[in-house]
Amino acid sequence: MFKSIISPGKYIQGSAVLKDIRNHISNLGESFFIIASDNGIKRTKPIIEESFNEKKCNLTFESFNGECSKNEIDRLRKILKENDCDVVIGVGGGKIFDTAKAVAYYENIPVVIVPTIASTDAPCSALSVIYTDEGVFSEYLMLPKNPEVVIVDTEIVAKAPSRLLVAGIGDALATYFEAEACLKSNACNMAGGKITKAAMALASLCYETLLEDGLKAKLAVESGVCTTAVENVIEANTYLSGIGFESGGLAAAHAVHNGFTVLEQCHHLYHGEKVAFGTIVQLVLENRTMEEIEEVIGLCLDLYLPITLEDMGIIEIKEEEIRSVAKATCSEGETVYNMPFEINEDVVYAAILSADAIGRLYK
Repeated sequence: MFKSIISPGKYIQGSAVLKDIRNHISNLGESFFIIASDNGIKRTKPIIEESFNEKKCNLTFESFNGECSKNEIDRLRKILKENDCDVVIGVGGGKIFDTAKAVAYYENIPVVIVPTIASTDAPCSALSVIYTDEGVFSEYLMLPKNPEVVIVDTEIVAKAPSRLLVAGIGDALATYFEAEACLKSNACNMAGGKITKAAMALASLCYETLLEDGLKAKLAVESGVCTTAVENVIEANTYLSGIGFESGGLAAAHAVHNGFTVLEQCHHLYHGEKVAFGTIVQLVLENRTMEEIEEVIGLCLDLYLPITLEDMGIIEIKEEEIRSVAKATCSEGETVYNMPFEINEDVVYAAILSADAIGRLYK
């Protein structure tokens, strides 16, 4: 079995780098299909149009409907074809990135990712998470390549609500622990190979950066400024976690996240907020030391990430609901089976309730 590490063709991060987007992607094509939210189009369209002002090309902006579903992907593919576009650009957050990557994959054209928030590690990956139109996890779409270019304008990202940056920290929080679990079980990473030392080093650096700069970055963003800590956390959330999870592998934390998507009470949470609690559940599954668990819970408390079921929106704990989460977590093909020991619904159910009990000690 081979080892592998994969990444986007080019990663660019810095203040006001969106102004130079033409210089970074003009070699990819001549007709660009730009997917963003209504607000994302309002914020970035003038900057993108100005960048392309001196080059004759077609720019087609289309609003995202809000869910990375098969129906939304098909709708956007139709509009792309009608405008004869040969490059997809996803501007915004995780579900827009996953949708843009899926559209580009089915149309066999390049994709460029432009985060305006740092809430997930989706920008760099060769993966799209597909949901139903109602927002319930459906499947992972494994892609043959990573995005051609990822452009992160930290001036824009730092202006987003701090909750989004914190959600990205919650998502990135799982990276090292999931990669380590995959290494112990000799599981394959998301690229289909075994884990390299480089991937583990990036995953470890990701966790260290979050512990060192996570709270400082949150406070800076809340103060309306972009500091070195903010820059570091944006890189950790986007690149270190992106390469770390994909080339290191996923395990229980993200499977637990997928499990919680079956509960309507949790639909108000961002992806990374659910992953943060899923990380605590994974640590309980592994029977980690209280010192290790307290370190993660301490960061979550500093950032107001969920550490209990009540934080997840589950006010009244009902056995049948938590068991439905455990069942979904243990669905066939889920990444929870990358854990280095036997997994079943009862074990996951117990870990969820135990994680909740531990979390309540700190409330």
